[in-house]
Amino acid sequence: MRISTLFRLMLALLMPGLLLSACAGGSRGPELPPASFVSTQEGPGEQYVIGPLDELTIFVWRNPELGAKVQVRPDGRITTPLISDMPAVGKTPKMLADDLKLALSQYIEDPRVSVIVDKFSGTFSQQIRVVGATEKPASIPYRANMTLLDAMIAVGGLGEYAAGNKARLVRFDKESGKQKEYALRINDLIKRGDTKANVLLAPGDVIIIPESMF
Repeated sequence: MRISTLFRLMLALLMPGLLLSACAGGSRGPELPPASFVSTQEGPGEQYVIGPLDELTIFVWRNPELGAKVQVRPDGRITTPLISDMPAVGKTPKMLADDLKLALSQYIEDPRVSVIVDKFSGTFSQQIRVVGATEKPASIPYRANMTLLDAMIAVGGLGEYAAGNKARLVRFDKESGKQKEYALRINDLIKRGDTKANVLLAPGDVIIIPESMF
């Protein structure tokens, strides 16, 4: 009799904590709206911003000797004939062309400069980073209309012990200036073919995939 009473007392004390834990474990956060697998209307993304290690072609009309093929250094600068240590990171190709034009105008009259990005790395704010229980965690250059499925293909899918349906997407919200987290259902997307689990990505998104506890 005493054991039964003691058991009921312990259960009464523990039950609120158990219920609270269950509720917390079940709360996965908001989900993003689904994206179609095949976009019916492709559109341009945000303007491309040059990042470290991007490879560029600088073309100066009627002055080919002033042009060059260069790689943006890790410090974010480039060097071309007549111009040393020109900042490039954080600029669009058009902005960099305008800056080069201004610098070259000291040497030639009315220079016309074009900047072409040959190989893309992009800034961190434009990359999609996939970390955690995946075959090959990586930073992927963002491209217009990129989806979760595209990112998972790029990293080789989920790892053996991945808890794909507990994955999270971290996104910086420019309007509020704060980070927001969204729940992802990568297992449903990859293993069950649930089209509603595919979502559009945005530049700078971070996808975090935990490992299963069991």
